[in-house]
Amino acid sequence: MASSGMQERVCAIREFRPGDEEAFRRLNEEWIVRYFVIEPKDREALADPRKSILDKGGRILLAECAGETVGCCALVKLGPAEFELAKMAVTQAFQGSGIGRRLLAEAIVLARSLGTTRLFLETNKRMAAALRLYESMGFRHIPEERVTPSPYARSDVQMELDLV
Repeated sequence: MASSGMQERVCAIREFRPGDEEAFRRLNEEWIVRYFVIEPKDREALADPRKSILDKGGRILLAECAGETVGCCALVKLGPAEFELAKMAVTQAFQGSGIGRRLLAEAIVLARSLGTTRLFLETNKRMAAALRLYESMGFRHIPEERVTPSPYARSDVQMELDLV
């Protein structure tokens, strides 16, 4: 695991720039196709992240290591003080190196700086490592009576993090 630590040290987390569209699409398609299928909501977000996320007040963070984009996550604006943490991905070769934790921590800091009071996310029980990460960062499972309909067939877990 010594190499993982070195990989983490040379990685930077930065905001989305023009030209990052292909890396954002590739990183997300990699995990979605491995575990599930691309759904219409995925196609919309990945075809034009500027239109579907950024122009609506959202933000996208990317992890870059030695010039290679190896991870991403998005904050999708849901309301005045609420964002969805979405499209979080770390390429397989860098999983377990701390990149996901760093992306999530930076997303939480960014959300707070934007005046966010609540972060919401959807995932699937099959994504055990992601669930452990979200729980370790303070996200809590939304009780069944508060679960809202999802545009994703694969979504069977909803979580939230209060930032107040």
